[in-house]
Amino acid sequence: MFMTIPTLMTWARICAIPLIVGVFYLPDSMASMQEKNLVATVMFVVFALTDWLDGYLARKLNQTSSFGAFLDPVADKFLVCACVLALVHMGRADVFVALIIIG
Repeated sequence: MFMTIPTLMTWARICAIPLIVGVFYLPDSMASMQEKNLVATVMFVVFALTDWLDGYLARKLNQTSSFGAFLDPVADKFLVCACVLALVHMGRADVFVALIIIG
C-alpha cells in the first residue's frame, strides 16, 4: 500500500518543503517581504491541512499501513523543522525557541 492517496499526500508534504523554504529566499524584486510571508503561511497551512486529510482518508478508505503510520509524523517533523530553521536563518526566530520546538 505504498501508492495510496493518503501516502501520496504525505509524500507531497515532503516534496513541498523546498517550495515553502524557497519562497522566503525569493529575490526582493519578485515579491515583498509581506507577500513572501503570506505565500509561505498559506502554503504551510494548506499542507498542514493535508496532514489531517490524509489521516481521515486513510481511515475512511481503509488504506492504513505501517509505512504510512511511520511516514506521516516524519513528514510533519520535516516540514516544521525546515520552516523553523529557515526562520532562524533569516533572524526572525530565536535559536532557543527553535531548539525547544525541534527538541
